[in-house]
Amino acid sequence: MGHPTKIQLIQRQTSEQWYVNFPAALAQAMEFDKGEVWEWIVEDKNQLVLKRQIPVESALKKKLPKRSPKESMGSD
Repeated sequence: MGHPTKIQLIQRQTSEQWYVNFPAALAQAMEFDKGEVWEWIVEDKNQLVLKRQIPVESALKKKLPKRSPKESMGSD
């Protein structure tokens, strides 16, 4: 499911700034932290990738605790 977002532009006499606001639901799902640094990567003119500078471990990729060889073989 996508989240439509408008790009905002603030023009001043000597500069301009572009803004992208993230919907709260998206920011919460991504677990953004205040002040966290992300990197924008231009994939092509239709795709802009946002990459976390310090990756967090995925809940789906967490490793299970290692089992001892006895546990792996089953109990007798």
